Amino acid sequence: MLEAIHPVLMARDVGASIAFFQRLGFTCIYASREHPQYAVLARDRCELHLQWQDVSQWDGARDRPAYRFLVADVDALFSEFQSAGVAPDNSLPAGPWAVPGDTPWGTREFHLRDPGGNSLQFYRPL
Repeated sequence: MLEAIHPVLMARDVGASIAFFQRLGFTCIYASREHPQYAVLARDRCELHLQWQDVSQWDGARDRPAYRFLVADVDALFSEFQSAGVAPDNSLPAGPWAVPGDTPWGTREFHLRDPGGNSLQFYRPL
């Protein structure tokens, strides 16, 4: 029986990524050393790991993995993120899912990118 998944996201600057995820409401439950190279963050029942990657491992890495978060209320979470300054102003969307919208595939969702360029997708089935 599978009980959980704890993705490890690549980070150029683990400290900056920790700060970003803390603004998303995550708590840092572990960070290595003063200039962390590995960290564990949690919010509600979600746990993410961040791992520093050498710049050479980023060569050609244009297409980053997407991490999808099933959430209770897409619009409320988006408003929370806006209040924390990590989601865009509704008047200037940066992409098709930069603000909450109903998708052709039957979800309501919005997307963000973390400082490492990882795609974070927050969604709920319609």
